[in-house]
Amino acid sequence: MHFGLVLQTDPPASDVVALMRRAESRGFSHGWTFDSAVLWQEPFVIHSRILEHTERLTVGTMVTNPATRAWEVTASTFATLNSMYGNRTVCGIGRGDSAMRVAGRPPATLARLGRAVTAIRDLAEGREAVVDGTVLRLPWVEDGRLPVWMAAYGPKALAMAGELADGFILQLADVHLTAWMVRAVRAAAERAGRDPRSVTVCVAAPAYVTAGAAPGDLAHAREQCRWFGGMVGNHVADLVARYGEHSAEVPGELTAYIRQRQGYDYAHHGRSGNPDTAFVPDAIVDRFCVIGPPEAHVARMRALRGLGVDHFALYAMHDAKQATVDAYGAYVIPAMA
Repeated sequence: MHFGLVLQTDPPASDVVALMRRAESRGFSHGWTFDSAVLWQEPFVIHSRILEHTERLTVGTMVTNPATRAWEVTASTFATLNSMYGNRTVCGIGRGDSAMRVAGRPPATLARLGRAVTAIRDLAEGREAVVDGTVLRLPWVEDGRLPVWMAAYGPKALAMAGELADGFILQLADVHLTAWMVRAVRAAAERAGRDPRSVTVCVAAPAYVTAGAAPGDLAHAREQCRWFGGMVGNHVADLVARYGEHSAEVPGELTAYIRQRQGYDYAHHGRSGNPDTAFVPDAIVDRFCVIGPPEAHVARMRALRGLGVDHFALYAMHDAKQATVDAYGAYVIPAMA
């Protein structure tokens, strides 16, 4: 099982680079950043510095989208980084939540996302692709490789990830929901004539390591991670709007908790203390995130690995970034080797 660190590109960028270097030294294989150009600094500039200051770390977006940049620009950016640093990038991509909505635009359609997955990968690997009706190729690409991992929750998106993507990103660490979604992705891959095991499964969620299981420690960890239930709730609200709250196509364990959701201000997106996430109950924080002493994290990782999860991407948007990275390096990663 591989482990990645996910950060927002808050200034100063030097802090992001330093923590990624620390993660590599603690045994992490991947470094990920958000991609929302209004809320945070431009990730690809910082990716270049991360790659320059690490030796083995694979760097990627968690996640980009097919609308804020032209597809050939995204492909060229990844391909340039790969040319400079040796195929050490991965493109995580979704429809676009904060990056689009904070700019007053709706997320991209699934159809557009699917076309982008194929086109960006083809261009970054030196093949021709059709972009907005024009056949393009990056003639300078040599021996490029760009895995494209697609974020998904709903039935149609899960099917698309299985059919088209090199990897599937699930942004929550609930064991029951992970099992349901992994089955859906693998079934779609098999229907498409692909080896279901060829699709990398990445679970991405906040992790907060406490010294023990004392109620006060757990309560503090929950408050530091409650923002995540609000972020996931944005995607769940889209699913409810499409399928309804009680649809047989979407598990109630995913949709029921947003009944008290009143709205969302992206000014607080991805931040602990987000006032728009008071509706998120403790039970959802405990299910969607990984909190508690090191042994609790090891137990969750073993459960996820048993479901076919290949990669855990640790969101560190809280007040214990370094401590959690160090704890994973000391206890969790060795236990999962």
